[in-house]
Amino acid sequence: MTSDILFAGFSAESLFGFSSQLAMLGWLILIIFPRKIAALSIIPQYIIPFGLSLLYSTLALIHLLSAEGGFDSLANLRLLFQNDAALLAGWLHYLAFDLFIGAWIAQQADILKISRIVQAPILIATFLLGPIGLALFLVMRSIVLSMEESKDA
Repeated sequence: MTSDILFAGFSAESLFGFSSQLAMLGWLILIIFPRKIAALSIIPQYIIPFGLSLLYSTLALIHLLSAEGGFDSLANLRLLFQNDAALLAGWLHYLAFDLFIGAWIAQQADILKISRIVQAPILIATFLLGPIGLALFLVMRSIVLSMEESKDA
């Protein structure tokens, strides 16, 4: 089931475009701009994920409870995501969580003094492939930490 107007006078397509561009802004800030500017750093770390989370929550409360399908089987999940509101909510979930995790990765990498040049591919992997970017960072983090421990020993 699809609906032309999904929420507050906006269509699913317009909300998709807006939220995707907003998330892209967050990723560009994370990858390109200096993080020493505290006000700039909180945009991709908290403000954008919070806004996307609010939109997700609103759509989920309005539409997911009445949509066909569910999360109990792959067939029901497929049925659920045939609904534009549910599909958009799923996309917002990805955008909010991946950006939040990307900001956490950037913050942790800065603490470990990992070069921004090294961070960039990991952040891009997180943007495009979520868990792969997180896994890459966790491996890199453990290597850096073990190298620091061996220096201290």
